[in-house]
Amino acid sequence: MNEKILNTLEFAKILDRLAGLAVTDAAKLRARALMPQTDLEEVRSAINETLAMTNVLRVMGSLPIVNFQDVAPAIKRLKIGAELNANELGNILLVLRIATDVKRFLADHDELDLSALDQLQQELVIPEKLYKRLKDSLEADGTILDTASSALGSIRHSFVRMEASIKQKMDSYLHGSESKYLSEQIITIRDERYVIPVRQEYRYKFGGVVHDQSASGQTLFIEPKGVVEFNNSLQEIVAQERAEVKRILAELSSMAGDFVTEITVTTDALVELDFLQAKARLADQMRATEPQVNDAHQINLIQARHPLIDPKKVVPNDINLGLKFDTMLITGPNTGGKTITLKTLGLLQLMAQSGLFIPAHENSQVGVFTEIFADIGDEQSIEQSLSTFSSHMDNIIKILAQNDEDSLVLFDELGAGTDPEEGAALAIAILDTVRAKHSKVAATTHYPELKLYGYDRKRTTNASMEFDLATLSPTFNLQIGIPGHSNAFAIAERLGMPKAIVKQARGFMNSDDSDLNSMITKLNIQTKGATQAKKLYESRLEQTVKLRDELTQALEFYHQREQKQLDAAKQKADEIIRNAQDKSDKIIDQLRAARDQGAATVKDDKLIAAKGALNQLRDQNLAHNRVLKRAKKQQQIKVGNEVKVLSYGQFGQVTRKLSDAEFEVQIGALKVKVKKADLEKTNQVAKTGKQPERQISHTSPLKRSSTSSSLDLRGKRYDEAMTELDRYIDSVLLAGIDSATIIHGIGTGAIRQGVQQYLKRNKRVKSFGYAPEGSGGSGATIVEFK
Repeated sequence: MNEKILNTLEFAKILDRLAGLAVTDAAKLRARALMPQTDLEEVRSAINETLAMTNVLRVMGSLPIVNFQDVAPAIKRLKIGAELNANELGNILLVLRIATDVKRFLADHDELDLSALDQLQQELVIPEKLYKRLKDSLEADGTILDTASSALGSIRHSFVRMEASIKQKMDSYLHGSESKYLSEQIITIRDERYVIPVRQEYRYKFGGVVHDQSASGQTLFIEPKGVVEFNNSLQEIVAQERAEVKRILAELSSMAGDFVTEITVTTDALVELDFLQAKARLADQMRATEPQVNDAHQINLIQARHPLIDPKKVVPNDINLGLKFDTMLITGPNTGGKTITLKTLGLLQLMAQSGLFIPAHENSQVGVFTEIFADIGDEQSIEQSLSTFSSHMDNIIKILAQNDEDSLVLFDELGAGTDPEEGAALAIAILDTVRAKHSKVAATTHYPELKLYGYDRKRTTNASMEFDLATLSPTFNLQIGIPGHSNAFAIAERLGMPKAIVKQARGFMNSDDSDLNSMITKLNIQTKGATQAKKLYESRLEQTVKLRDELTQALEFYHQREQKQLDAAKQKADEIIRNAQDKSDKIIDQLRAARDQGAATVKDDKLIAAKGALNQLRDQNLAHNRVLKRAKKQQQIKVGNEVKVLSYGQFGQVTRKLSDAEFEVQIGALKVKVKKADLEKTNQVAKTGKQPERQISHTSPLKRSSTSSSLDLRGKRYDEAMTELDRYIDSVLLAGIDSATIIHGIGTGAIRQGVQQYLKRNKRVKSFGYAPEGSGGSGATIVEFK
């Protein structure tokens, strides 16, 4: 794709927005280097990948990816047998950890079709041996762990013991009789050795070695003679630690060198997944949809919006080309939106061929063009001393030399900048030449001759930008099939031009021009009415279809629930009858036994009759059974019902039905989302709409003792953690607790980020921040509630 079209249509601005939504630096670079593809299958594959990641983002949330450094320099050094430092190995550990989390994340949801991401998932290759060794040896920030080797653990243990001995000895100087010789009662370090600050005049009281002095010279930092040997031993331990760390890094580097291919492939897959997630986020941000790609160079953009215009101001338009016509000539007043329409057409085509979703309604179609050419805007070149017209012609000549049947060509104000009659003739000749190569063409113009061109040529149509004469302003609505006109007389008259002058001007026009303008005006009125009627009917049809689908779904669900409740009630009723029958059998057995023993006289026919009556009770139709009726009644929860939320032990009122299985319940001043299975109906609101008086206990907070002031989310999956956080915050608010601690750990940062995003959205949260270093630091968040 030529670079000029990318600059003309400001494609780089789209890529900047895309890069801003990526997490890793490598994915940001990948986004800014994105180019439109010209192969049909490659375009379809890229769009399918975006679709799969869009579904992941919608259903599962963001991938657990955090930023990491480029591993390429480290991989290059590993290939030649060089040793990596702790930070480089820590970065490789981070990559493998992220890959593990992402692989587990994508494998947890089988209900989505992620076949488009299969190849990338297979490329997430985690060398378990290396991964485990790195995890045991260091942190992602390069900190070497005591568990890196048994020798290192022993060395560090010795260091701690020797350091404690030194501090104990130094404390004797600080708090003993010799403390009076010190300028300050502190222990400090100079030249990696423990020293004490001694006044200049008492420098010989402690013996040992002077390592430093204060700026004034009044204080000397002395290593007392009594701790010299201790410090020597400590330095020996430090040297041993350095040597062991160096050995460990060499061992880890050697092991990593055996897996350079796996590390490289895994890193590239993570970058690509992050890049695809940025595409999905951009689609969500733009409210964009999946474009349908065809191999016939057909474009049908439904309610297309220019992505760089404020969404609150942009006017959507239907734009099509290659279906009933291959050339579209757009006319209309200046600043009416003609140029923006061309740019919208070209830019959305570039986005689709780059695997991006486009800001248009669903089922919009795009083709795949080898080249998109454009002559748009002021092309005046000061450096080449070319006029605007000359520069346009220079650009058009280059287009004519390159366009073919696989090209989309966009002309803005074709033939403008010169004598109108010559410019119109030249524009017609240019269009005929481009059309002869079967290119798809969209052009804007002011020339009336080109309006006739739209009628005379096959597979060519006129279009115009609508103008509202009542307000003397453009509506920016594209009308395909109708040419536009300048409306100069109408505008002049409404602005106060004397009617006599306007009338005289109209008289100068020939009858053909007058008839043409009259025809265009009538066509505009008729098309506007037809368009409005079409939109109204389409809207009503859409509402009807949606209502039908909702009713069908609701009816099906009702039948399922009804049958389920009937089965449950029948089972319960059968159980009651079965228990009664068991008891009656025992009584009958007892009576028979008593009769056999002569204790009573009971005839067999009476026993058989009693048992038959019980059998008849068991088999009777349960439609009128009280248990069944009660079970059915208890399951019917509606808006306005008084209910008990079982998990909170609180009473409230149903305010909204969110879905068939979830309701919104008002508990005091708080509204919470509750599953239907967690609700128990207490009594129903009367038909008058008046609500029953509530007990004070219904809205009282939970006892503080029953709700913990902290929540531990470590080790949980992202979705599970977010669900648990939501329920916990509800319970904390109900309990009247002022603050709480959310323990999320550090890890990849995915849960920590999710926690903070949730807290930002919750209106009941007053403030939040990381815990103090001694209480968890960035591994925990403290929340204050309003």
